[in-house]
Amino acid sequence: PYTTLFRSALLNRTFTRSFSFLLKKVEVQMAIRSYDFAYGRGRKQFSLDDSLVLKEIRTEDFAPMTDIKGGVLEAIRHPIGCPPLDEIVKPGQTVAFICNDLTRVANSYDFMPVFLDEMNRLGVPDENMKIVFSLGTHRNMTHDEMVEAVGAEVASRVKMINSDCHVDQDFLYFGQTSRGTPVLINKNICDVDHVILTGTIVYHYFSGYGGGRKAVLPGCAAMETVRKNHSFMLDPHAGLGKTVGNPVYEDQMEGVARFAKGRSLFLFNAVLNAKHQFLKMFAGDYVKAHQVACEFVDKVYGEVINQKADLVIASCGGWPKDINVYQMQKTMDNASLAVRDGGVVVLLADCEEGSGSQVLEETCRRLGSPDAIEAELEHNFVIGANKAYAVTRNMKHAKFILVTSLDRKMAKEMLFTGAVDTVEEALEMAKTYVGDHPKIILMPEGSLTVPRLQEA
Repeated sequence: PYTTLFRSALLNRTFTRSFSFLLKKVEVQMAIRSYDFAYGRGRKQFSLDDSLVLKEIRTEDFAPMTDIKGGVLEAIRHPIGCPPLDEIVKPGQTVAFICNDLTRVANSYDFMPVFLDEMNRLGVPDENMKIVFSLGTHRNMTHDEMVEAVGAEVASRVKMINSDCHVDQDFLYFGQTSRGTPVLINKNICDVDHVILTGTIVYHYFSGYGGGRKAVLPGCAAMETVRKNHSFMLDPHAGLGKTVGNPVYEDQMEGVARFAKGRSLFLFNAVLNAKHQFLKMFAGDYVKAHQVACEFVDKVYGEVINQKADLVIASCGGWPKDINVYQMQKTMDNASLAVRDGGVVVLLADCEEGSGSQVLEETCRRLGSPDAIEAELEHNFVIGANKAYAVTRNMKHAKFILVTSLDRKMAKEMLFTGAVDTVEEALEMAKTYVGDHPKIILMPEGSLTVPRLQEA
């Protein structure tokens, strides 16, 4: 038809007008749009036929906070479910702050100076305060990483400590939960008058939500405590955004309650947007304030979709959310909620630190299938191997093609469908499974946003 149009235009000496019409028709049929997604410490650009895009899922557009210091003070002076700090903290007392490690964005460097100054105002000198980094089972932080996390000024004022889950003598025993989890908590948060739990809240793929009690368990718990608690992730009632009836969450709550008995615990949690800006701050009772904060998380990060896509293109949101496969897995879970059975997820994840777990690598290499990994975990639950399960269980639902710097042999051994350098290469590979004209959902903030299929 285009050849006929050109011939007609020339014969009728209306070429300019007809050619303009042709260009507009082609543009309508192929509305190409460019996209720019976070990747590691940089960005990745790609283009798509916009007519194929069902939806671009982003966090709800709440205005970010502009007065950070004022927001911190407002939250801690008007807390949820308990008296404010100036009624709790007495001059000369001791305080331990629990802070996130660098695998989780918390902006601790913004609020920790405010906390230290407020404690000074209440009569607590710097030498009576310390920071314990809630590593869980993650690697120890270097001194430079600690400074980066809380800021140079704070680092120069108070002692900083890694909670290393492997050092048995660093943990005190608080009995067992009703599910048999031994409650072993780092002694550095046991020998103070007040423990202040800090961090940010996002969805968690098997314990419901981050933040709150997680600063203590698993954050400052021994390896055996974490191992036993995380074994409940195999239970079908464990899942993202679930608290009631979730055995992982309930076990954590019971364990922290044992530790908290007779102690002063105070929560400070914030919710950030994809640009790592503060949206809202919550402080007070570690249970009640966290519950209120989770309701806000649902508003910010939850997103309704009308149908699942053939192809999902997701970014973890850049560093540190894609620092390794261990952290990237959370985005895999979120993206899985948006893709149909047998579809494809193209996942932008740099993974500058590789897998993040030798046990994760070894488990995938040795067992070679999602079913075999799950079966072994049911018999013998091992931290690291649980991530192999978390990563590969999604592959029973969809294909995963990585845009990554991850070693190609490692990516294959970890059962990914492909690992390439560019989005264009990934899209070409995806055609094998979803054809040339797939329906697409985009998730530029994939570690945060949670698609929820609209009920019929």
